[in-house]
Amino acid sequence: MVRADAATKNVALRGLATLLRESVAALQAANAQDLARAGDLPAPMRDRLKLAPAAIETCAQGCEQLAAMPDPIGEVTGLRQQPSGIRVGQMRVPIGVFGMIYESRPNVTIEAASLSIKSGNACILRGGSEAIESNRALAALVQQALVAAGLPQDAVQLVQTTDRAAVGELIAMPQYVDLIIPRGGRGLIERISREAKVPVIKHLDGNCHVYVDDPCDIEMAVRVADNAKTSKYSPCNAAEGLLVARGAAREFLPRIGAIYAAKGVEMRCDAEAGAILAQAALPDARLAAATEQDWYEEYLAPIVSVKVVAGVDEAIAHVNRYSSHHTDAIVTRDHIHAQRFLREVDSASVLVNASTRFADGFEYGLGAEIGISTDKFHARGPVGIEGLTSLKYIVLGQGEVRR
Repeated sequence: MVRADAATKNVALRGLATLLRESVAALQAANAQDLARAGDLPAPMRDRLKLAPAAIETCAQGCEQLAAMPDPIGEVTGLRQQPSGIRVGQMRVPIGVFGMIYESRPNVTIEAASLSIKSGNACILRGGSEAIESNRALAALVQQALVAAGLPQDAVQLVQTTDRAAVGELIAMPQYVDLIIPRGGRGLIERISREAKVPVIKHLDGNCHVYVDDPCDIEMAVRVADNAKTSKYSPCNAAEGLLVARGAAREFLPRIGAIYAAKGVEMRCDAEAGAILAQAALPDARLAAATEQDWYEEYLAPIVSVKVVAGVDEAIAHVNRYSSHHTDAIVTRDHIHAQRFLREVDSASVLVNASTRFADGFEYGLGAEIGISTDKFHARGPVGIEGLTSLKYIVLGQGEVRR
């Protein structure tokens, strides 16, 4: 794979996009087998398991977006002449072989495979048992596209067994595997982080926040807070906490509260937010008093925590204490507040006047993502092509020797 030129890799990616579009019916049939077997799955995981035509089209578009992007492999940067005569720079290279361990989401099979192809890596995919038929069907298309482009079929492999012991084997093979990327629930991430003998890029839960500042555009704030929470409840970039500056609370909270009430979203409030929403007498509003645990919670459900804060200082302090450092947003008209939020919020993605739901490799123009890393080194935020590469020093000389 490291020898493959950009044109060959792009042929494989475009071929995979074509195969995905031609195979919608077959892929949905395989997915239906998984869904039929998954009757007792929690609703968020069942939602993630669905392979709808729109999701397949997004995967195909992701492959095409990757194919259109420059190939980073072999790029040399920072080449500079030294007093000795040698020139020293850095070259971007593939990591090697990575193992991807994930739950529920069959679209990850395509995202991981396509990023692996573009970045010149090989990958070993181990999806959850609940998605085995969907993953088998998708992996077969990937291998078909590889072969058609003249690349090794086994550059992307799917672990066929659903035995959990296979995960333990995969994460303890540093002689064969250079990196492990887990993508799933906290239990999976914690197990792999604890037991792995291979470096791990981890993605913990997504306790994301929207902070509505004073001053702000109330219409914009309502639109952003609605989308961030209700466009889809199961993704890790859905907002779980809503913070509102005291100066905006009495105008904003009844507006967003009415929308949440109409959509069946339970609001777990601090005393001040609860009093404002109760006075608004919203039909069908589901209000409850927030506990300390609610500020930490990733609900993945129609539930949101709501708190009134004094202003941007308290909002930043709350986010840095309770969030999972995944994605947090501010809605504001104050440029200084926006810049402070961007600088001081310690999260992988920080947004100004936009929904947290944008925190996604496809939306960020990465073509696809292999996950959203909450680590602070090597890769942070949506992990695309560059997150699957490393740098090595290269030295160009003309017979120089060290004196």
